[in-house]
Amino acid sequence: MKDHAAAHDHTANPAPLGLLGFGMTTVLLNLHNAGVFELGSMILAMGIFYGGICQVCAGLMEWKKGNTFGTVAFTSYGFFWLSLVALVVLPKTGLAAATSSGGMAAYLAMWGVLTLMLFIGTLRLNRVTQLVFASLTVLFALLAVADATGNETLKLVAGWEGILCGASAIYAAAAQVLNEVYGRTVLPLGEVAQHKVVPLHCKAA
Repeated sequence: MKDHAAAHDHTANPAPLGLLGFGMTTVLLNLHNAGVFELGSMILAMGIFYGGICQVCAGLMEWKKGNTFGTVAFTSYGFFWLSLVALVVLPKTGLAAATSSGGMAAYLAMWGVLTLMLFIGTLRLNRVTQLVFASLTVLFALLAVADATGNETLKLVAGWEGILCGASAIYAAAAQVLNEVYGRTVLPLGEVAQHKVVPLHCKAA
């Protein structure tokens, strides 16, 4: 019987799908935050289906490929979008009270903590992925402070910064798809040189 560990992985890369689900939904929500249009069914539908369910599916596919970082990131942000839609919809149905500004600030701050942790992990990955998580960390911080203080100008700034964040994720997805299709670097990701980590006991020897 062929050893499962030695079998070749012929499955597709799910990361571009997850990045597009995140990036496109993030751009649309932050166009609203920037004051371009109202928060309506279009954003909520994207939050449920493409930002939410699609990213969770991508996270499960990353689990199948043995990618812990991708599993945690895509699954977490997929459920972030689903929870965000629930925060908007539940009060309108009468099933729960609307969240206070302080509650939203705490919600956004906790997601910022998770994102900062994941950003540290991207220091071993490529530059574009670092930009996605760095800008997302800043976005959560700006939104949390805007909700805590009621500063509408800060929310507008967060909106435009969020558009940059979403656009960088879309770029990362496009780069991975096109580079694979053409078999060469069409859109650079800024690969980081990997250095072999030598255990401390080996250095001492």
